Amino acid sequence: MDANLYLWIILGLIGLSFIWNEILDYLNLKAHQQPLPEELKGKFDEAKYAKSYDYHHTNYRFGLIQGILGLLVSLAVIGLGWLGDIDSWLRGMLPEGSFWLPLAFFGLLYIVSDVLTLPFQLYKIFVIEERFGFNKMTPALFVKDKIKGYLLAAIMGGLVLGILLWLVDWLGESFWIWFWGFITIFSLFMTVFYSSVILPIFNKLTPLEEGELRSAITSYARGVDFPLDNIFVIDGSKRSTKANAFFTGLGKRKRIVLYDTLIEKQSTEELVAVLAHEVGHYKKKHIVQSLVIGTIQMGAILFILSRFVMSPALSTALGGESYAIHLNLIAFGLLFSPISMLIGIFLNRFSRKNEFEADHFAASTYRAAPLSEALIKLSEENLSNLTPHPLYVFMHYSHPPLIQRLRALSAHE
Repeated sequence: MDANLYLWIILGLIGLSFIWNEILDYLNLKAHQQPLPEELKGKFDEAKYAKSYDYHHTNYRFGLIQGILGLLVSLAVIGLGWLGDIDSWLRGMLPEGSFWLPLAFFGLLYIVSDVLTLPFQLYKIFVIEERFGFNKMTPALFVKDKIKGYLLAAIMGGLVLGILLWLVDWLGESFWIWFWGFITIFSLFMTVFYSSVILPIFNKLTPLEEGELRSAITSYARGVDFPLDNIFVIDGSKRSTKANAFFTGLGKRKRIVLYDTLIEKQSTEELVAVLAHEVGHYKKKHIVQSLVIGTIQMGAILFILSRFVMSPALSTALGGESYAIHLNLIAFGLLFSPISMLIGIFLNRFSRKNEFEADHFAASTYRAAPLSEALIKLSEENLSNLTPHPLYVFMHYSHPPLIQRLRALSAHE
């Protein structure tokens, strides 16, 4: 395919993606203007509901401004061939055919992109989140997180990208089979060791102390034949008042992690119900299913990438004077975006199904009422949108909206 055609397709996809996402955001905002649903009256603080609309309306306006500026920058960088200019500049600074060229290119792009979006990051955290009572982040912690993030991206990202580049250079289009094997092992490692290797870099994890909550959790876990010794509390409160809980790991490395903010705001019964939901994910083999689907998905993407990765026309489309694998990887990512969106829809639907199943497990093995109460509290404290637009849910939601979950749980009461 001609390089100019590639360029116009890429620019068109960027523009269409922006328009589509803005339409979805607008529809979702308008759907939020509905009054508090009847079934939540008396259960959900109406002042918090009004505040949630202000929160989402503020984020919508902020996101619109950020999106427009991002669109203009993207169109300029790609349409004017600035990526090719960066490639030429780096080639002049490095030895001919240097293996480090793509790594330097992506490293520079990562830093420049982060610096350009830094004002938006700061405004989001220290103005919007602060205004609505969520932010607990200090400037010092923000800087520390940035430094750690850069180091982690350099080490982990550099490793994955370096192996990809080496395999492409060595095997050409056949790289995808070997890299698929590597990335599968890497993903499995991250699933098993994320909470013990990566998470502690940013947060402190402490075993849940002995007491009523731990006894209740242990008693429930034994009752459903779920041996659980690793129950941890994460210090989420040092960054935000928002609460959450999650299950991570496999086999003997499995862990339940509760945010300290969740423990502060929920009763023991509600916390056990939340844990029962997380156990449901494990019992229903959702983690394994997600790993299998993710592995198949990655194999398909890598196979398609192998058909494009050696194309000089893709490099030329982004302003390159000659073939450059780093330009091809960016071009492929942009061209693949429509397929990526369709995959995302499927994965979100699969995830929503899993959430209903985990809720059903919790209601069947514990009780529905405390889980419903816990979900209402979480939505209330996090200023969630209780009436999201159905199309926005279809496209973006990995969890069902609160009302749908409550209706499903009511069948167990």
